[in-house]
Amino acid sequence: MISGAVAVWKTVPVVQRRIILLLIVAIIAANIDQPYPELAPLQHGPTVVLAFAAPWLLRRWPLSNGSVGCIFFFLLLHTLGGRYIYSYVPYDVWARAISGHDISGTLGFARNGYDRLVHFAFGALLTAPFAEAARRYGVMRMGWGLAFAFAAVGFVGALYEIFEWLLSVVAAGQTADWYNGQQGDMWDPQKDMAAAQIGSLVALIWLCATRQGRAEIISADAN
Repeated sequence: MISGAVAVWKTVPVVQRRIILLLIVAIIAANIDQPYPELAPLQHGPTVVLAFAAPWLLRRWPLSNGSVGCIFFFLLLHTLGGRYIYSYVPYDVWARAISGHDISGTLGFARNGYDRLVHFAFGALLTAPFAEAARRYGVMRMGWGLAFAFAAVGFVGALYEIFEWLLSVVAAGQTADWYNGQQGDMWDPQKDMAAAQIGSLVALIWLCATRQGRAEIISADAN
């Protein structure tokens, strides 16, 4: 079994192996002196499973280094948010230490906005991998692949919000509230989904309008 796992590991490009190892290191670091240990498994468990399953997934459905890098950066943001259960990411403390000013006061935020950032990043960073998968494995043309990616961001975002709602139904009240991170905003799911779609739209504009974005599209099509 171990030899089989090693063989699968060696089929993954070196750059992608390093990305997987960096993600595992980030998860470990996020759980050192964990401030919310009772919620850590719920926040980090799926990421751990994905990190260890990645070599098998990438062997079965290879992706470019750029797409794997995008997924990594999104999961890195999620891992940081998971450490502080999103609602308590101390970015204002960090900003004051660096500049003497906090972000919430400067921008007029009434709540912790890190979860919105991660939803935006989901759309911005996952659009290219979704489009690449559509072109490689769905044999879609470039335009349809990009349209699929935009729709996939909305679909996955909706599924996640439904999951959060189901969790709030079956979990204990305080645990559900901590995980959902609504922070008293009754329109939180809709705003989260909107943030993801805006991020996806920004990614689509970049992919279509920039030289590097067009190069990524052409490269994926060639593969």
